[in-house]
Amino acid sequence: MTTRTRLFAAAVVAAILVAAPLALTINAQQPPLSPPGTASLKIGTATITIDYGRPSIRARKIMGGLVPYDKVWRTGANAATTLKTDAALDLGGAVVPAGTYTIYSWPGEKAWKLIINKQTGQWGTQYDEKQDLARVDLKVELLPAPMELFTITLAAAGANAGTLTLEWETTKLSVPFKLK
Repeated sequence: MTTRTRLFAAAVVAAILVAAPLALTINAQQPPLSPPGTASLKIGTATITIDYGRPSIRARKIMGGLVPYDKVWRTGANAATTLKTDAALDLGGAVVPAGTYTIYSWPGEKAWKLIINKQTGQWGTQYDEKQDLARVDLKVELLPAPMELFTITLAAAGANAGTLTLEWETTKLSVPFKLK
């Protein structure tokens, strides 16, 4: 091997070693813009779980913009938000049998409804109104400070009851539930 060939080979190896970390950085998977979230609560003998996508405000108009008024909203991001319960619930006055459901919302400027839908496994924008099990009123409140990341929580309110809460931007929505 000539000196020229050795120098060329050394330059190629050096270039590969320098570029490898950069290539790994460029090809590294970025975190999702709307990461997955889970709210879960064991209450009495029941377990209730909600799986959803967590969009961020990211300097966008949310209420009345990204979340349109007077239209169905997917209540999260990405795949449809799922509600799983292994016991029957009274959710805001609606009977929800044990099983898996999809949650949608009907946002309004002053009033909201939570939609419990029997269709499951679909992308969040694939809503079929004929599959609605129930629509229940949500209590609407203002948050004292904006919440960047959409958040769903389940909190106990006694031995067999609780509250489902949705928070995003400056809006807080809630509905009580109890075991049937």
